Amino acid sequence: MPYLLMKHKIIIFLALTQCIAMLSQERKKLTLKESIELVISNSSQAQLANAKSTISKYELEILKNNLYPSMKISGQYLRLTNANVNSSISTGNSGSSSPQVSQLLLGQANVSMPLYSGSRLKNSIKASEKNYESALAQSQFAKEQLSIEVIELYAALYKSQEMTKLYSENAKTAHQRAIDFEAMVENGLLARNDLLKAQLHESNIQLMYDNALKNNRIFNYELTLLLGFTEQTIIEFDIESMKKELALSQSMQLESKRYDLLSALSQEKAAETGIKIAKGNYYPTLTLVGGYIAFDLKDVLSVNNAVNFGVGFSYDLAAIFKNGKEVKQAKAKAELAQKAVKVLDENIKSEIHKATENYNFAIKQNIVFQKSVEQASENYRIVKDKYENTLASTTDLLEADDQQLQSKINYSLSQAEVALKYYQLQFAQGKLTQSFNINPTK
Repeated sequence: MPYLLMKHKIIIFLALTQCIAMLSQERKKLTLKESIELVISNSSQAQLANAKSTISKYELEILKNNLYPSMKISGQYLRLTNANVNSSISTGNSGSSSPQVSQLLLGQANVSMPLYSGSRLKNSIKASEKNYESALAQSQFAKEQLSIEVIELYAALYKSQEMTKLYSENAKTAHQRAIDFEAMVENGLLARNDLLKAQLHESNIQLMYDNALKNNRIFNYELTLLLGFTEQTIIEFDIESMKKELALSQSMQLESKRYDLLSALSQEKAAETGIKIAKGNYYPTLTLVGGYIAFDLKDVLSVNNAVNFGVGFSYDLAAIFKNGKEVKQAKAKAELAQKAVKVLDENIKSEIHKATENYNFAIKQNIVFQKSVEQASENYRIVKDKYENTLASTTDLLEADDQQLQSKINYSLSQAEVALKYYQLQFAQGKLTQSFNINPTK
């Protein structure tokens, strides 16, 4: 039995190689909730989203500082060379020569506070507040997106692991069948063509098993990368916890909160405020000013206790002619923001409808596949009995075996698909992180 002996050696070698590789790997058992919490807190994408909202927060705080008085202090000491001093101030000594001036001391302190600017400052702060709200909501939506990405990878990895188990079990059966058939051929009890069919069937099962292992490695790598683990980490799932999480989520009444829509609505309000800011340029600026000046021109003039206060006025006359374009631009931006909200709202409704249909179909599909497992198992039992009584061909037996395997795969995958479609529906409705009792704002 050279073929089977060689195949045995190859299988043993591959198994040993795999065992050695697994010894260097770290295993982590995670619930779905733990995976989501990890990606929200640790992933580079989540940190990037937080950084963007933080920048927007600081921009708002900087703008608010303009509400407070501006205070400046300055001082100068100057050396003068060959300065000619002419003064109209009578000194009582008309015959004396002009004093020699060699230095100048100047010090001042100024305070200014805006009184009125056509509400530009007030509206600019309002717009900045809305921009910050938008950035914060966008950060939260980014975490929702990361959460559904984790769930999709989680489901994909679970599916590939389940397929690996099923193909592994079937590969053992197929291998034993090939051994039995080879013995029967040697004893003249079976045609060689039937042995070739069994060997081909075994090879196909082995190929599908290898493909499932390949998918395991791909999805595991992508998930470890997203969660911030090392490449050597093997992720295992707590399936029972996942079932409990799903059941708990389905029993909860949750409020819909699409953070991307909230972000767009805040952008719309900011754009509307931008119109008021642009119109504010038609109005003058009034500023309350005050200060203190000290002046000393050596041997000539000294000024102390020069406290000053008053009101400053400024008006850009060119704004009468130029600002019309800025107002039109602001109105165009506001209209664009309104249309963006409308488009996003329509897209969300479409997403919810599609996700609902997919979830309902997944449930129906799961019921059908569950029944098909029973039907395929009974069919295989009947065909096997017929084969053993020479009433069915080898082809019939192998087809029945394939049907049984496929029915088990379909049912196993459909169970994961029900959970996946449910969470995709929660994401579409803006309830995903809530369904795990996770606050994406933290």
